Amino acid sequence: MKKVVVASDSFKGSLTSSEVADAVSSAVHDIYPDCKIIKVNMADGGEGLLSSLKGCLKGELEEITVHDPVGRLIQAGYLTYEHGGLRTAVIEMAKASGLTLLDGSERNPLLTSTYGTGEMILDAFRKGCRRFIIGIGGSATNDGGTGMLEALGFRFLDRNLEEISGCNGSTLGRINRIDTSHIKIRLEECAFIVACDVEAVFSGPLGATHVFAPQKGADPMMLDELEAGMKSFEDVIAETTGKRLSEIKGSGAAGGTGGALYAFLGAELKSGAELITELIGFEELIMDADLVITGEGRIDGQTLMGKGPAIIARKAGNCGIPVIAICGYSELETGNPFKAILPISRKPETAKELADAMEPFNAQMNIRKSITDYFKKNFEKKST
Repeated sequence: MKKVVVASDSFKGSLTSSEVADAVSSAVHDIYPDCKIIKVNMADGGEGLLSSLKGCLKGELEEITVHDPVGRLIQAGYLTYEHGGLRTAVIEMAKASGLTLLDGSERNPLLTSTYGTGEMILDAFRKGCRRFIIGIGGSATNDGGTGMLEALGFRFLDRNLEEISGCNGSTLGRINRIDTSHIKIRLEECAFIVACDVEAVFSGPLGATHVFAPQKGADPMMLDELEAGMKSFEDVIAETTGKRLSEIKGSGAAGGTGGALYAFLGAELKSGAELITELIGFEELIMDADLVITGEGRIDGQTLMGKGPAIIARKAGNCGIPVIAICGYSELETGNPFKAILPISRKPETAKELADAMEPFNAQMNIRKSITDYFKKNFEKKST
């Protein structure tokens, strides 16, 4: 074993992508001390996007003050770098509008806003950026992207042509008209690429509200109000732009922020994992590799629907390189696209079992054991 590439997503709530890679690397080096290991931080467009790209893009981190999902002032950062003569901003929505910024009592998608994400876009534009890569996973919001658009100068009017300010999930149903005459960025100069890993549409049974709002604190009554607002706002978007978001996969990502970026800023919606592998030159990194190790906290049917490990497996497979997946636990049997799936624990039956499995030290030790056991069983051990 001369070269191994480790490209795992995080084990959410337990280990970062980097921590997973460190544990895997330690296990490989225990058996193959001279093996070259390349570690790639993976993300799907949510938390971890900046850390995945910062090193390989050699960008600069810009720190600014923005409003969090409930209006508090916080510090948030985004990355800038040069690409084809264009100053590019890499913005991780979760830094300004993420669910992890709130405690349990504050999670209410009727009240949370994407305004801070818009502030980051505006700041980057004012500092010369004209190309924007925006990761929109992990949001605390279901405002259809209206907070973000409000920060960029879009004005939302009710039936009496009164301006609606402080947009959030509760104001969606009041929007009757959209005024685009005061936008603070020159859209004709800009290109937007959105990184997301969900195919949810803007509204409906498979839309933003029903699929994701419960995770953000919505109870059944809130869901009814939010869904009515999203449907109403979707109609206004169609009247304004001619774009029907119920037909656009990914438009429901981040509570409809994907749809707002697509409809109003002309954004291209892309798989986060696809985008990251393109930006880091993944196929060049794996040249001459003997093995690729990928993974995420839970591997199930959704993994095969374009999530990071499946993208990694497909790209490595195209190069004839075998792939194994490490995970917290798996609901899939080993098989295509993975040579093997290595769960580090069985599916937890109780809250205590789950807490024990997710404890970072335990998870790292279990990863090392799983990798070591697999290598000893399947590969000839090299002498040191």
